[in-house]
Amino acid sequence: MSNESPTLVKGEGPVTLSPSGSTPSQGSPLSPTSASKGPELPDELLQAGWGRCWSKRENRPYYFNRFTNQSLWEMPVLGQHDVIVSTPSLTSSHPLVGSFQLPNDTHPAPGAKPWNSAPDDKQSQPATPSTPSTPSTPGTPGAKPWSSAPEDKQISAVLSVFFVSTVSVYWDLDIPTNAVIRERPPDPQLPPHPEVELHRAQLVTKLRQHYLELCHQREGIDPPRESFNRWLLERKVIDKGGDPLLPSDCDPVISPSMFREVMNDIPIRLSRIKYKEEARRQLFRYAEAAKKMIDSRNAPQDSRKVVKWNTEDTMSWLRRDHSASKEDYMDRLDHLRKQCGPHVTAVAKDSVEGICSKIYHISAEYSRRLKAAHTALMKECNLSEGCEPPEVQDRLVYCYPARLASPSPPQPRVELHFENEVACLRYKGEMVKINRGHFSKLELLYRYSCIDDARFEKFLSRVWCLIKRYQVMFGSGVNEGTGLQGALPVAVFEALNKQFGVSFECFASPLNCYFKQFCSAFPDTDGFFGSRGPFLSFRPASGSFEANPPFSEELMDAMVTHFEELLDSSTEPLSFIIFVPEWRDPATPALIRLEASRFLRHQLTVSAYEHEYRSGSQHICKRDEMYYKAVHGTVVFFLQNAAGFAKWEPNAERLAEITSAYQSSSSRPAAVGRLDFPRKQPTRTNGLAYWPVLPLYVRWDSVAVKCITTLSQQKSTN
Repeated sequence: MSNESPTLVKGEGPVTLSPSGSTPSQGSPLSPTSASKGPELPDELLQAGWGRCWSKRENRPYYFNRFTNQSLWEMPVLGQHDVIVSTPSLTSSHPLVGSFQLPNDTHPAPGAKPWNSAPDDKQSQPATPSTPSTPSTPGTPGAKPWSSAPEDKQISAVLSVFFVSTVSVYWDLDIPTNAVIRERPPDPQLPPHPEVELHRAQLVTKLRQHYLELCHQREGIDPPRESFNRWLLERKVIDKGGDPLLPSDCDPVISPSMFREVMNDIPIRLSRIKYKEEARRQLFRYAEAAKKMIDSRNAPQDSRKVVKWNTEDTMSWLRRDHSASKEDYMDRLDHLRKQCGPHVTAVAKDSVEGICSKIYHISAEYSRRLKAAHTALMKECNLSEGCEPPEVQDRLVYCYPARLASPSPPQPRVELHFENEVACLRYKGEMVKINRGHFSKLELLYRYSCIDDARFEKFLSRVWCLIKRYQVMFGSGVNEGTGLQGALPVAVFEALNKQFGVSFECFASPLNCYFKQFCSAFPDTDGFFGSRGPFLSFRPASGSFEANPPFSEELMDAMVTHFEELLDSSTEPLSFIIFVPEWRDPATPALIRLEASRFLRHQLTVSAYEHEYRSGSQHICKRDEMYYKAVHGTVVFFLQNAAGFAKWEPNAERLAEITSAYQSSSSRPAAVGRLDFPRKQPTRTNGLAYWPVLPLYVRWDSVAVKCITTLSQQKSTN
């Protein structure tokens, strides 16, 4: 049975190529008629992931759990399959449990291999009816095919998606988790719906436009590049509001991130200077703008005198000296900023705070509108908002995807068609796109994680909501937001898993994750695809984790606080391997705190231009834009408690593997091209840290294509 592809035999037909909210078209059953006459499974077992399948080899039915990949010859009994093989260090030290357990909706079968078993266990365990192998292709058990053809044609169609399109695989969804958490209640957020998501997209676009207009009207500048995106990240660290994207309940109201970045562009935005003529022009523009600003604002008399004297002196020097070098102009500009900067900042402070406050209050109003629209939609569908949460036991369980407390409303029709290697999903004229490989990845994640849609009737609408959410969050500009979603190279993930047992990403999304266990920003859209929810709300008791956060100062600082609280509160093996930019002029608070942490076991630095990241738009970008070189160094920190250090010590051999993985990923043959992401490199002005925009570089991707042979093997075996 280990090589068989389990086939559900509940009498359901395959799903058509363009499923919708209505009942999918039915086809011929994929199993013998005699099998379909067996007893139907109770709803409780269906919700727990069990399905009735047919074994061609044994010519009889069996029962398969799509969450735990376990199978039984006899019908499972709910409540008798909830014990997972225990880990001695945890079970012996914790009085609440004698063995790890999964929540009631994800119980494995007795004698089943635990989700966090080692690779050696996986290889050594014999293939029995209770331990079917886990396919790594779209032939995952319990899945509904995307065509109405017979079984042989379905296998060929699935294989052609991968082999004809030559999709490179940037993930490994077969790696089991070793992350253990305390069982937690469902998330109170309302389930996603395309109508609400479309409304949210329109309001966020309007909010971006308000930000643009306020910067133009009040300060005469364009908004700093991607400052709105970083504002969303910084606000959600402290936001207690109910909307998953728009901040609505923050204290303080004034965003430090937005204030800092707007102030940095006053009186003019400074750019990187390459030539002497550019330095001269920029010095003249700064002096002229500072004088004009101080004259037009209600500034103290002393400030007027200082700014006026320094700017006129600079103008006179520019008219008098035409033989100055680039360095002379740069020194003069630095001197002028030091002299005039504090006075310019003082007169602009109230205006910039007004911009930040106005944007926040508009966001709060939009959040209330979305809440009202979503609640009205739930009432129209006769669904109660926030059902009574089930009782949560105080026990340790392997981490499981985020669940929503409210039932999902019926989903509208979302159209799907393919344009070459791109899947296009359309709802009410709004189209989102994703390449075929990542579309298949979302299908796999959905099969592993979703428990309320066995027939895939809501799959397309949820994919549309997912892609639309991230598209709206990071903006629609060219390459906008992709730097905030960058991921580590595949070779580094492989080394982390092999050497340190890493099986979980603290900051990812269904679009860029490598493992099927990860935390992400949006539990409502991402939970159906495996997300464990926001990391700052995630409290693991043990496990090995990778953290590559978006480069937001406030988010990274909150991350360090959360790490130290977790390490301090657990005596079980707990390890965090953290990747942050080496910003030292000035050093960010997160970098300083990580270097001084009492849980720090080791740190290593990867030099600038000697390593790379996967683009945050990897789900839609071209292959030659998949990787880009980092223009800053990256510092890797190993934070571990005593038990974690004993189990995953960063010794010389393991560290050498990580370094070698970085070198192998960045040394592949590549053509280098420019990609204008905002990547922050610090400068200091008037005692504040500012981060101008720098270019990045992309590499030609040559990641080896992962061979997908499971389905063909199953076909030949059957």
